[in-house]
Order: sequence, then C-alpha cells, then structure tokens
Amino acid sequence: MRPVSPDLLALQRLYHWEQADPSRITLTQPMGDGNTQTWTWGQVADQTRRMAAHLQAQGWAPGSKVAILSKNCAWWLMSDLAIWMAGHVSVPLYPTLAADTVHQILTHSEAKACFIGKLDGWEGMKPGVPAGLPCFSYPLSPADAVAAYDGWDAIVGRTAPLAGRPTRPSDELATLIYTSGTTGKPKGVMHSFGNFAWAITSGLQRVPMSADDRMLSYLPLAHVVERVLVEHGWLQTGMNLYFAESLDTFAADLQRARPTIFFSVPRLWVKFQQGIHHKMPPAKLQRLLGIPLIGGLVRKKVKKALGLDQCRFAAGGAAPMPMELLQWYSHLGLHINEGYGMTENLAVSHITVPGKNQQGSVGPTYEGVDHRIDPQNGEIQMRSPALMLGYYKEPEQSRDAFTADGWLHTGDKGQIDGEGNLRITGRVKDLFKTGKGKYVAPAPIEDRLVMHEAVEACVVTGANLGQPLGIVMLNAEAVATCRQASARAALETSLAQHLQHINAALDPHEQLQCIVVVTTPWTVDNDVITPTFKVKRNRIEDLYARHYPAWEAAGQKVIWADG
Repeated sequence: MRPVSPDLLALQRLYHWEQADPSRITLTQPMGDGNTQTWTWGQVADQTRRMAAHLQAQGWAPGSKVAILSKNCAWWLMSDLAIWMAGHVSVPLYPTLAADTVHQILTHSEAKACFIGKLDGWEGMKPGVPAGLPCFSYPLSPADAVAAYDGWDAIVGRTAPLAGRPTRPSDELATLIYTSGTTGKPKGVMHSFGNFAWAITSGLQRVPMSADDRMLSYLPLAHVVERVLVEHGWLQTGMNLYFAESLDTFAADLQRARPTIFFSVPRLWVKFQQGIHHKMPPAKLQRLLGIPLIGGLVRKKVKKALGLDQCRFAAGGAAPMPMELLQWYSHLGLHINEGYGMTENLAVSHITVPGKNQQGSVGPTYEGVDHRIDPQNGEIQMRSPALMLGYYKEPEQSRDAFTADGWLHTGDKGQIDGEGNLRITGRVKDLFKTGKGKYVAPAPIEDRLVMHEAVEACVVTGANLGQPLGIVMLNAEAVATCRQASARAALETSLAQHLQHINAALDPHEQLQCIVVVTTPWTVDNDVITPTFKVKRNRIEDLYARHYPAWEAAGQKVIWADG
C-alpha cells in the first residue's frame, strides 16, 4: 500500500490530543438516571496508559489477541487504544451474539483475555466465554461480571501509566473484525494500522468532520462503519463523542448529543419515519410541508423532535436505502448521503457527494478507490489501500476474496453511470430463478416492499415457485393494533393495495404473488438478523420454505404466517 504519514496512525493521534488539548472534554458517557460522566483527552490518555501497562504486565507475546465484548461506551474505546499501546491486537465482538458464536470467535482468535462491558444479555453469552480466560470488567458491566472479574477502575487505580509514546508500524496487524455472518460462520477480517489511517484520511475528504463536531455512538463499535467513522474519526478530528445508554433512552440520548454528524442503518431511518407518522399522519405532514413559511417551521420542529436539528451531515449504509425513504427525508430538509462498503475494505468504497442529487446510487468512489464491473456476471469489484490483509487463519478464503489481478470481490451486482456513480442492483448470489426459468433480483423489490408504514423488515423469495412472494415482518405498533379484528382487516386491505402498487412497476416475472405477514419479531436472538439488521436469507428459508407451496396454492393476496 502507499505510504501513510506516521502522525495519522491511531496511537499518534491519541498522543497528539494528549499534548495539544489535554483539558478539552471529548467523551460523554450516560451512567444511568440521567447522570453522565465525561473524560478530557488528558484523562483518556492517562487511563489508556494505565490499562496498557497492566496488559503488558501479563507477559503475553507481542501481537497477542485481546477481545472486547461490550456495548458502545467510553471504556470500549480506551480498551482498544490500551490493547494497541500494549503491543497487542484487538478483537471486538458484537454485544448481541449467541454463546456459541462468542465461544467460536474467542477460540478462533486465540484471545488471551476479554474485556466484558455493558451488556443486556450477559447471562446468555456467559457460557460462551472459555473457562479460565482472564476477563476485565467496566463500571457499567453486569453485576456478576463486576463481582467476578478485575475491574477497570481498580486496575487503573493501582497501575502506573505506561511512559513514552509507544508506536505501531503502519503495516502491523491492528485488529480482527469478525464479519456479522449473513451466511456461514463469521470470518476474522485482518486490518492494519495503516489501513485505518488511509481509510479515515480518504473518508474525511468526503465526510466533512472537524473538532467542533458531535457524534452519538450507538451502532456497534464491532461493526466496521462505526469503527472507522466514529472511533477513527474521533481520533483524527478530536470531536466530542456521546454514547447511548439504552434503547429506552435513545431519544433522550439523541437530544443530549444533538449530533452534527449522524449515521444510521436503513431499518432505523424507517423506524424514525414511522415514529413521526405515528404522531402526525403522513398526508397531514406532507400537506403542511408544502405550505410556505409553515413548512419551514414544521421541518424544524420535526428535526428537533428527532434530536437532529443540528445535523449537517447525515448518512445511511450497511444495506440499501429505499429511494422513497431518501426522498421523504429530503422533503423534510434532511439530505441523507448513502454510503457503500464492506468490512473487507473498511467501508471506504463509495458515498454520495453532499449537495448533489445522486439518490438511487451510492455515489462515486472515495478518493484513491478504483471500481469496475465484471462483464461476466455484473459483480462490483474494487481496490484501494484499505483492503484487508486477509481472513485470519483462512488462506484459501483469503485468496478467493480477490481476483487474479488483485481486485476485491464484493459479491454485489451493480452498474456505473456516465458520471461514475455506482448503482447497486442486488447480490450475485441472491438472484433466484422462478419455476418459469426467469431470474429475479430481490433487493430492488424489497426497497419498495419495506416502505409500508406497518412493515419493519422484509424478504423477497421464491426459488422454483411460479412467482416470487414477499415476507414482511410487522413493526411493534402494527402487531399491537392488529389484535383487533377491524384493524387487522384494514391492514390486510392496505397491504393488498401496497402489493398492487408494487406489482404495477415490476416486470411480469418479478411480480409478487402475495404478501406473507409475520408478527413474530426477527431478532439477533432468534438468528434471523445480523447485529447490523441485515436479514439472513438462508435463515428465512430454514424457517419458512416448507410453507411456500401452500402459500402459493392459497390464491390470497395477504397471508398471515403465524395466526
């Protein structure tokens, strides 16, 4: 890879802020009951140095793996920095994993220890932690973890800070980011310090972040976007980071942070929209937005209610953003930039350009990124200085991830327009063939299907059926409402009209035969979605495929799958 200036590497950025602005508050952590704790750059560096000294004292070989199993919090970031400062490699785990996956990652990575932090489902995860593995707890860790493991405050209280400015070469392994696993077992993606430095440097040329910005860190830091945008954006710019306390307090957390930069996944952007529509019917909102002067006041009021009235750069990613959703937010005065990337390229691949209407695409490449389309199967391929070093302990899969001439296989299908904007049309392997021998790309249809106000998530499927079918999971509000017979009948009518509207815009072989309604939530716990809210198609097939013939034969437009 091309050389990266040493002063852009993660640890050097910590030392920069430690020296240049030690008294400025940079982290704000909710502690419960509306209370918060803050850290200055000087305090962050001091606690990091003390924990790094403790890790070094364990006598592990340089480059040993140390895991972090926690929801986002200030200690998560300081743990990551301490692992690096001590000469080791961090292994973050999603805070919602099943015990078997926790065990698989901790053993596959050969982790020497694990930080156990804020967790909602610790009792379910605890059996996955190998017996005898040294663990450290945070002040907000589950009570039994605090009682059983050496605590952060106790460690930093008794340990002298590591002196000097320990550094790591740009080509040295920094972390293993285990993929969220929509298919098969998670793989440990290897990234170097130089990869991160190049990725955030290129990213900041498109995403305008500075020391004056505020961000709310709430999507898992184990995910590549949060890791690059939030952690490394914070280290590069010195901005103030806020953390979310819980799902129940999320609205208050947003109001506290009033973020100027905000990233969310499509499923949450949909939920925000549905929350607004729950308070104000869509037709009334659109009518008010169209009235001069009043429309401007309504926009301000709605954005303030969301906690996004100070947001100057909003982004979405991790899954496709429906065009209708992007247009709805634009009408609200909140223009969402859609990004595209993978764990394997540190999520720095494409993003729309602020101020340009590139909706329907994910924009052009970031500076320094090349892209092309495989003429054989339409696959998007790309290369950049942020490409992974490979999959940990998987040499064959590492080779298979690249073309013979060094381009990354994305597995996504797409088209590049005359201005260099990339439009994603689906997954290479998600294409399925109906019983009529016609191929169907589900993603564009799902973009339309999810836009019904009662729908939280959906899948289009139907390999070997006469026509595809759509399976929709209702949101919690719709599930509660449709317990009444009249409301359920009204929802059926509405969904049937939605189906008719969708089919009118599709080719005959793509048209959905029916909408199947699911009221049981698809969650991480029941293994239907990943921690980043991507639906696992193979799991959908496991759960529902045996019903497809009966649903096809029913001849109904709306079918209730679970009662």
